[in-house]
Amino acid sequence: MTVTFFGHRDTPSSVAPELKNVLTALIEKEGATLFYVGNEGNFDRTVYDTLKELKEKYPFIEYKVVLAYLTKRKKDIKNFSFSETIYPEKLAETPLRFAISKRNSIMLNLADTVVTYVRGPGGGAADFKRLAESKGKRVINLCK
Repeated sequence: MTVTFFGHRDTPSSVAPELKNVLTALIEKEGATLFYVGNEGNFDRTVYDTLKELKEKYPFIEYKVVLAYLTKRKKDIKNFSFSETIYPEKLAETPLRFAISKRNSIMLNLADTVVTYVRGPGGGAADFKRLAESKGKRVINLCK
């Protein structure tokens, strides 16, 4: 099973324990082994940190940080190892202003399950949550 993630940039760090519980259940009970995460905000950072921690307990899982941009930007605060990242070739010809949306579409198409933190109907995370639902993907929203 492949899992991807969409959430608000300002997602509170307090979501981390619930995220860990959900990911642990997906790994142990449903056979999730591959995870794609972005690198654009607090939700993505929390997912990345959780996956890195879970990799120690479940060495068979694989996670990839899917970059929207090939060059490092000043606001990207995490330094990822080369082996942790991928840059889809389709993004090389995508105008920068559309790169995140295109990257998210690629991640969504690769996923069976989508874990989100979406508070309401507005924003990019909500758009991709709705798109995932319309494509028949299972969506787990951590925002109650």
